[in-house]
Amino acid sequence: MSGLSRIDYLLFGIIAVTFLGAGFVAVTDPQAFSLRYAAEDGLVEYMTAVFLLVSAFVLWGHTRRAALWRPALLLGFYGLLFFFAAGEEISWGQRIFDLQPNEFFMENNKQAEITLHNLVVADVSLASFLFGNVLTVTLLMYLVVLPLMYPRFAWVQAFVRALMVPVPKPVHAVITLAMTAIVLWIDLPRQWEVYEAGFSVLALSIFLNPANLELFRSGV
Repeated sequence: MSGLSRIDYLLFGIIAVTFLGAGFVAVTDPQAFSLRYAAEDGLVEYMTAVFLLVSAFVLWGHTRRAALWRPALLLGFYGLLFFFAAGEEISWGQRIFDLQPNEFFMENNKQAEITLHNLVVADVSLASFLFGNVLTVTLLMYLVVLPLMYPRFAWVQAFVRALMVPVPKPVHAVITLAMTAIVLWIDLPRQWEVYEAGFSVLALSIFLNPANLELFRSGV
């Protein structure tokens, strides 16, 4: 495929191995899928955190080429979002460093973790509402719809340029649809942990080599 780097192929290979492994374990030992393969503090979860963190640093790296403060500020903010997501994924090192959540998190976090996405506010779970349905729809729009609209509409290109958005390529959209189909087919507890892992790897590929790479090389 034109426009893809060796790193892209490596990252796509990681996604393929992760999802093929998930499918194999789900079929051969469904219990092992939830308790080991996609388990809390398991390989898939730490993989997600690592790739989210690397993605944050890639976004921050793009700020060095930004000649104006606004693009640099936007990219820095996007990097902070991915840094935040990486921290949330591993509960900010709660179990790694044996940290104890304070009273607020013990009372308001459904898993008694040092995380915001598992908070319950007015009997509404943020994980299910904001970080679940809303985020999923937003990501699908970004990963599947944007690659189709970007080459065709000038207003989309202007919008992307104004917000310094790294645009996915059509291949990223295809991989997203494949990942979605596999995760929905698995239909086991913690299936979405695999989806998050796939997204984290895909995000790194996009940020390193977006469809609008010239925007990040032009020093805007």
